[in-house]
Amino acid sequence: MNALRNKVQLIGNLGQDPEVSDLESGKMARFSVATNETYRNSKGEKVTDTQWHQVVTWGKTAEIVEQFLKKGREVALEGKLIHRHYDTDDGQRKYITEVKCTELLLLGK
Repeated sequence: MNALRNKVQLIGNLGQDPEVSDLESGKMARFSVATNETYRNSKGEKVTDTQWHQVVTWGKTAEIVEQFLKKGREVALEGKLIHRHYDTDDGQRKYITEVKCTELLLLGK
């Protein structure tokens, strides 16, 4: 059961081209993925709900992201949720939730 703790699996489309950085420890890539859920509301109308997920990855996976991913590309990914926070210059605390991607599968054409 431990393998199921903090596990995220998503299939969606990139919302923008990835941002790739070269760090001393290797490459890091950040990108956003949109997932869609379609359902019918109480009036019988078809409704699509889009959720945006911020994704970060490092190393070889970041190299693959840099080479093959562009805005609109469909991907399947697996990873875990990471929560962090920082304080702005004016003293406000900002919270960030993102998916740390460990596996990536390119889908579509």
